[in-house]
Amino acid sequence: MERFSPIIVTPLGKMVASAEKGAITRLGFVGQKYFTDASSWYSASDEPVFHALENWLADYFAGKNRKPEFRLKPKGTPFQEAVWKRLLKIPYGKTTTYGDLAKKIAAERNMAKMSAQAIGGAVGRNPISILIPCHRVLGADGSLTGYASGLEKKVFLLRLEQIITPEKPF
Repeated sequence: MERFSPIIVTPLGKMVASAEKGAITRLGFVGQKYFTDASSWYSASDEPVFHALENWLADYFAGKNRKPEFRLKPKGTPFQEAVWKRLLKIPYGKTTTYGDLAKKIAAERNMAKMSAQAIGGAVGRNPISILIPCHRVLGADGSLTGYASGLEKKVFLLRLEQIITPEKPF
């Protein structure tokens, strides 16, 4: 059974997470596009994984880059899960494009090519914000493009990771 944490307050707003069998299954901002209403989830705020998540988020928003000490188990289609797995390979402080992701996933699947728009659809439905770093994906020309939580949050996260600086503005 999926259980959810109480509201987690971050510098970008309130978030809610869900977990199953000790693994984070969802993490999103309250009101975020494509994020399921958590009111029907079973509350389990005393779960150790939620305490570990809150500590990780506090460190992340303090500018620390550390690997999570808990598992992630996003739920989606096999294609979406392949895209999300690829997102996990984007290092902290680095970016990629939808087109580059399409090329890499096409190669993994022995396909000649893949649609960057299909990748964008899967990226946009990432159920574990921040930890699965969809905010690190940019348009083909390096421009900021959609973010289910809003572009202002994407900009904040990119600044936090020093991808956007006064010397490297978008």
